[in-house]
Amino acid sequence: MSTTGGSGTDVPTMLDDTTLPVRPRRFDALLNRLGLTTPVARDGLLAAVVLVLTATLLLGLFEFVLGMEGLTIGPVQGVVLTVGACVQALPLVLRRVRPVLCLSLVVACQVLIIIASPDDLSVGGIPQIIAGYTVGTLLPVRRALAVTGAAAPVAALAAAGTALVTGNDLLVPVLNHLVSGLITYVVSALVGNAVATRRNYTELVRLRATEVLRTQRATTQAAIFAERSRMARELHDVAAHHLSGLVVQAAAVERQIDSDPEAAKKGTAWIRGQGKETLDSLRLIVGVLRERPGSGGPGEDAHDAPPPGLGALDDLVRTARALGDTVDLERAGRPRPLAPIADAAFYRVAQEALSNARQHAPGAPVRMTVRFEEREVALEVTNERAVGRGAARGSDRRGMGLIGMGERAHLVGATLTTGATPSGGWRVRLALPLHHEVTTTAPAAPALAEGGQE
Repeated sequence: MSTTGGSGTDVPTMLDDTTLPVRPRRFDALLNRLGLTTPVARDGLLAAVVLVLTATLLLGLFEFVLGMEGLTIGPVQGVVLTVGACVQALPLVLRRVRPVLCLSLVVACQVLIIIASPDDLSVGGIPQIIAGYTVGTLLPVRRALAVTGAAAPVAALAAAGTALVTGNDLLVPVLNHLVSGLITYVVSALVGNAVATRRNYTELVRLRATEVLRTQRATTQAAIFAERSRMARELHDVAAHHLSGLVVQAAAVERQIDSDPEAAKKGTAWIRGQGKETLDSLRLIVGVLRERPGSGGPGEDAHDAPPPGLGALDDLVRTARALGDTVDLERAGRPRPLAPIADAAFYRVAQEALSNARQHAPGAPVRMTVRFEEREVALEVTNERAVGRGAARGSDRRGMGLIGMGERAHLVGATLTTGATPSGGWRVRLALPLHHEVTTTAPAAPALAEGGQE
């Protein structure tokens, strides 16, 4: 009879989001808690397990199988057989640090087992399979086949020598051990090589996926940083533009109010002081984030005018039509003023949506709608499917433009919704609840300086 078995390996079990069907991570953590952190220590545990399993199988062999088969083993023969089978498990401690030496020692022990066994009995299998498998996983395929191919006929040669000495039949034992050696060593090495190839391929896929993810994150972060810098510049410009006007208006009120001059002076002085303080704070905080390419210092930025808002959509549409786009602009509801930064966000989203439509669905008609409803202000830009181009490519991947739109929506407290339309086009919708509008209350001034900013 032939006693066979199998073994696990020590490859990693988790590759990001992929779990491989090998040793579970919990078992790996358990070995670490037991102090088995090195390959030799873990293979020592494997050798001990195989030793116990071999002793158990030999006990069953001596107690039950020999009697059923009508075979007898002398005391010396039984001791040699037991020692050889148990010692055969010990070289597994070296299976990963010295795989060829491990296989050689296993084969040597198998020769001793064959010499001590009756002609009709073949004992072995577990250490042979593990050693052959390990050689296949650690060595190149050609060398692994050469090593295991050389080990396969050794058992057959040992059986042939034993048969010649005892004068028993030669052909059957030699063929049995030759076939058993080829299956035990060569086939195990092929299986091990296949597992190692699969393991290397999975690791390569993981590394490539990690690199792609790292690159994508870096690109996304760069786009977010650039967009935030752009929004910070616009926020700075809007605040500087309007707060500067507030300071000028306060100074004009201070000069022009005649009734109760002292109280007016105190009030307007307070307004002017608060305006200057707010302006300085905004410049200090937002100025850290804004990019000033080629700027030599504060005040030298070329973007001194506030960014356009919803009122500039007509000019934006005319520009798009001049570039050959088919764009329709519709307005619904009673227009109302928005906070400057929210107004700029609507304009930039509309601008980016038109740019995306031109890039991903050239020639497709675009419909832009601005709705002033009771509880929200919404901008919706929808493009149809491009003729001969299929669905808009923007539906296939999330581009950097959508990331910038999302950042702007988050900045002003609006909700951005993007996605494909049932007809195969693409829709962008930005909705701002009215309670997010910034309102200010201030004492009414009798007169304002001419040209003051609202």
